[in-house]
Amino acid sequence: MRTTRVAATRSAPIIRCLLTACAAGLVCLSSVQVWAGAPTEQLKTSVDAVIRIVQNPNLKQESRAGERRAAIRKEAEALFDFTETAKRALGQHWQTLNDGQQREFVSLFTDLLEHSYISRIEHYSGERILYADDSTQGESAIVKTRLLTKQGAEILVDYRLLLRRGDRWLVYDVFVEGVSLVANYRTQFDRIMRTASYEELARKMRAHLSELNAPGAQRAGTPRS
Repeated sequence: MRTTRVAATRSAPIIRCLLTACAAGLVCLSSVQVWAGAPTEQLKTSVDAVIRIVQNPNLKQESRAGERRAAIRKEAEALFDFTETAKRALGQHWQTLNDGQQREFVSLFTDLLEHSYISRIEHYSGERILYADDSTQGESAIVKTRLLTKQGAEILVDYRLLLRRGDRWLVYDVFVEGVSLVANYRTQFDRIMRTASYEELARKMRAHLSELNAPGAQRAGTPRS
């Protein structure tokens, strides 16, 4: 089947969607492996674990949505370095926070990311992912993949990982068609930090999470600036 790259202007909505879904390396639930080293193997293992959760007929029932989302969240926490991602997303402002504020920010940011990717995963529409290559340099790695849509379009998705605890590769950033998940959040957070304060950023994040947790609320990923 012939695939085509998505033009930048037409792919913008797709990229915005994927930037949140990719947060834990779980953008698709059907994968094909071409070549893999340890980082790719671990990434694929996590994706396969989510496949089993999402496709489990017993967990598809709305009455078990909480159990299903908790299971997905557990897998993501084993794959994603939320603290590292939070630090990079806040950028230079991270050093201006005290220990308590740093812990609070990591917690709020993690909750926002979890809401984002769980929402996208639960609306899975049959995309496939091709694991193309990975490369390592010391304790850093890049896993290159291609997302194949039902329409035959091809979207490049690269995962950036760090080696933690000696043998575990954890994702800290995702690039979709060259657009960084971390940079996307950093732009929003920097605007709030420069024009207001950390307290205002935390307030906005808590308010957004309250909206997401409200009955019948749609899940999304970033606080309003």
